[in-house]
Amino acid sequence: MLLVSLAVYVATAVGRVHQLFPVLLPLKPALLSALLAIGLLLLQQSGQRRLGLLRSPTTTCLLGLLLWSALSVPVALNQGLAFQAWTDFARTVVMCLVLAGGLRDERDVERVMLVYFGATVVYTAVVLSRFQLGADSWRLGRLYNYDANDMATLIASTMPIGLYFVLTRRHLVLRVFAGVGLALLAVGQIRSGSRGGFIALLAVVAFVLLSFTTVPVRARVAGLVVILAVAGTTASDRYWTQMQTIVHPDQDYNSTSEAGRLQIWKRGLGYMAERPVFGVGMHNFAVAEGTISPLSRLQERGVGVLWGAAHNSFIQVGTELGVPGLLLFLGVIASAFRSLRRVARHPPGVSAAARDRARLAQSLMAALVGFVVGAFFLSLAFADMLYTLAALGIAVGKITRSRGAIASPMAAGGWALGRTP
Repeated sequence: MLLVSLAVYVATAVGRVHQLFPVLLPLKPALLSALLAIGLLLLQQSGQRRLGLLRSPTTTCLLGLLLWSALSVPVALNQGLAFQAWTDFARTVVMCLVLAGGLRDERDVERVMLVYFGATVVYTAVVLSRFQLGADSWRLGRLYNYDANDMATLIASTMPIGLYFVLTRRHLVLRVFAGVGLALLAVGQIRSGSRGGFIALLAVVAFVLLSFTTVPVRARVAGLVVILAVAGTTASDRYWTQMQTIVHPDQDYNSTSEAGRLQIWKRGLGYMAERPVFGVGMHNFAVAEGTISPLSRLQERGVGVLWGAAHNSFIQVGTELGVPGLLLFLGVIASAFRSLRRVARHPPGVSAAARDRARLAQSLMAALVGFVVGAFFLSLAFADMLYTLAALGIAVGKITRSRGAIASPMAAGGWALGRTP
């Protein structure tokens, strides 16, 4: 029942299934699944579900970030907005730890990964079926909870997980589902028209080709060629024209306009310099744009000023929580990646179980790469997708440590699929 609750929570928090199908909204699946998961975990404090096993650098940075964001509320530009954002983030952190604590072995991790992948595929399929493109609208726009750029980053973080299920020794039905899902995600990536998503996808491709050592090079290249072929055949000329602005920034409003990303980032760095300790408060970047920005004076002359987002998760955190908050945020990502990398290392000749474990860890590393690169162009610092991936990283580290697999890669840890201690 705990795993079912966690699966429902991930499907709603990341895949937004309750928004895709409004009939689910009165049931409040996100709230009910979260409360049920918390209660069940507290009642099952034994074995691999003991909360004490979650001690790790990632957990420390995560709790530190939660504490620091709370301390920033009293000095925020808009304290009510900051407090509301903090309560939402507190829920995210609690569920991150509940998710990590509720996973007992690699099969549990795989189940949640499959939910993450499946929910993203369903989200993409529904979006593609309900939002039609035409001559005047060549790309997607505002969607369910996410916009097209957010969806592109979600897809980039999900594709390595789909690739994992294609490449594992699994039931044929699961591998076929993963393959079809990857093709659908590739189409969604193109239809999003997102340049940040395109760069994130390229980063994932590069990571898989260069660092996915648990899969033969030939298989890596073949799989990526198929995905890129699907994406290439569905991309319009307008899409490729848009992507060309990545290498010709002088042709892009983001480089030339006061409302473009470069100018927004410069102003964000200025806010960080003015308030380096606690920042302007959670969810207050837009407030800073409208109240303390150099452009805000234009409002006195009747000129409208956009109270917009940071369009960069790192500047978002640094501006809203100060330099300490930014360091803690970087610590969450870096420590999760480092923990997975330790698990992913395996010398030649190790057991099949160790190779399976390494492949799982490398898949999650690639997913983090996709998120981080995409989030560089978006305000996703407190999005559930990051903390779900962090929870999976914490869980993998917890499981591996408990079996001594990091200290001894040759240890016969129980990573055989389908075996539960």
